[in-house]
Amino acid sequence: MEAKGILKYRGRIVTEADILFIKNLLASRPMASRHALSKLLCQAWGWRQANGALCDVICRGLMLALHRAGFITLPPVRRVCVNNIVRHGKPPRMAVDTSLVEAALKEVLPLEFQQVRGLAAQEKLFDSLIEHYHYLGYTRPVGEHLKYLVLSKGRPLACLAFSSAARHLGPRDRFIGWSPEARRSNIRFIAYNPRFLIPGWVEVRYLASHVLSRVARMLPDEWSRLYGHPVHFLETFVDCEKFKGTCYRAANWQFMGQTTGRGKDDQTHKPNRSIKDVWGYPLTPRFRELLCKAG
Repeated sequence: MEAKGILKYRGRIVTEADILFIKNLLASRPMASRHALSKLLCQAWGWRQANGALCDVICRGLMLALHRAGFITLPPVRRVCVNNIVRHGKPPRMAVDTSLVEAALKEVLPLEFQQVRGLAAQEKLFDSLIEHYHYLGYTRPVGEHLKYLVLSKGRPLACLAFSSAARHLGPRDRFIGWSPEARRSNIRFIAYNPRFLIPGWVEVRYLASHVLSRVARMLPDEWSRLYGHPVHFLETFVDCEKFKGTCYRAANWQFMGQTTGRGKDDQTHKPNRSIKDVWGYPLTPRFRELLCKAG
């Protein structure tokens, strides 16, 4: 029987043969929990992250989608996972010196760049600054991500976050020119910049573009060290109703187009949020060659 795609989840096409395999797995492990079954399925499919960890969280989401669609029957839930956002709450405000920093760039150099993910005190300061001084506030990142604090003489002047890229982004996909197959294989080689903060009390001309240029040089090594694979391209959104993206342009990022103003789960095909400018930054001249490789 020819393999037929019956469901698409997080870029993976699930076939009738896949459904049969999962059913046989469920039948062979009648006492296993959903958590254990997802790990077994990941091992059977070789479904792993670049750093070797199983994709069991995504796999559980896939199995639940199949269960809800009536293709498989999962065992009853044995434990309820607490939502991390509810459990942790919003980052509390931390004490920080908010006195005016008005200086030339050379006067605040040298800058110290700290990658603070996993460093308790520094990461709490990063989260607090984003929550209380960035107009979008703080959201807990999902997937691969890095957080940078930028300091001068021990005082934070900027924060930047990078995380996994969106699976579908029209302006970026057209700019790169990759096929759907290459995008599914290589999306992990792109990092998204969801937050960039220079607090309102910091007035240092050219600081933003300088920080963007510096962090672009150090991020690939940090990403490879932590996640076991490189990144070849950076991307970000700029709300064009609020900002012009001047610092990205000055740091040699490239304008790739605009979003449609519709979210990823849109069903109306009508704009329901602000339109964003989409900017990209190649980390290597060979980015198209590397990202367009299929398989």
